[in-house]
Amino acid sequence: MTTHQLVYLVFGIVLVLALVFDLGLLSKKNAQITIKQALKQTFFWVTLALGFFVFMWVEEGQKLALEYLSAYLMEWSLSIDNIFVFILIFNSFKVKEKFYSRVLLIGILMAIVFRIIFITIGVALVEQFHWVLYIFGVFLVYTGYKMFTANEDKEFEPHDTKIYRFLKTYLPLAPHDGDGKYVVRENGKPLYTTLFVVVVLLASIDLVFALDSIPAVMGISRDKLVIYTSNIFAVLGLRSLFFLLRGAVSKFDYLQQGIAIVLVIIGIKMLGEHYINMWIDKSTQVFISLGLIVLCIAGSIFYSMFASKKGAPQDVHDGSI
Repeated sequence: MTTHQLVYLVFGIVLVLALVFDLGLLSKKNAQITIKQALKQTFFWVTLALGFFVFMWVEEGQKLALEYLSAYLMEWSLSIDNIFVFILIFNSFKVKEKFYSRVLLIGILMAIVFRIIFITIGVALVEQFHWVLYIFGVFLVYTGYKMFTANEDKEFEPHDTKIYRFLKTYLPLAPHDGDGKYVVRENGKPLYTTLFVVVVLLASIDLVFALDSIPAVMGISRDKLVIYTSNIFAVLGLRSLFFLLRGAVSKFDYLQQGIAIVLVIIGIKMLGEHYINMWIDKSTQVFISLGLIVLCIAGSIFYSMFASKKGAPQDVHDGSI
């Protein structure tokens, strides 16, 4: 068994045990998640991800471990951006708070499956056609620019998305949550409840976010192990992060600009990789990437705490937590 295979095996075992622990001990069916519980769950997933970083360092060496940490931080920061959209989806479909945890879990597990497929295709394309990296680089620079200059006056409306219109056109939808069910039968016919729609929207919206994040991670590392593990750890921690930050996520007014700067930097790095490699060795590049990600993300969060942004969304109140 190679070192890579060993790390994959350990990752799989840890993942299964962590999910069993999270679902069996940290979560209860149809129960509201308190801030205290969300904090415990977030601490659990972050500690697990950082523990895997240490394991990677021991088994794979410093360079790959730091690439993993950089990619994880990148994905984790992008997850915060996801949360605001998730809140809008829940509010738009009037999902009861007791169903939040289960709906998020299924949506996130579906998102992981889609991401694995997306990553596999992306990695295969890059291995076969190296020039695809330059397309990714241009895409990241463009996306970062659009994100930095985005006008936030127009709020995301889940009912106006192509995904929802597709579901409404081709599936019989029920105008209720089915008391926690995803499919109900009325007059002998199956109807798909709002919870089913929300799960599909969560998974689909996450895949849209992945169009930015996965090329960005590939700009940090080409190693499949790093790309898969960083993505999966970040997405699995999204559920607890949702409950922890849902009342404060709208306070991170400048996080989007911090993420945008990171995307532009990674895009430029991908475009100028040939010349950068001539002047800076790979290990130093990893340290620089990690430092810039931490600086931009932490800086944008701290700046958001002390600066008010014109037109920023109001705090979201979902009731008692």
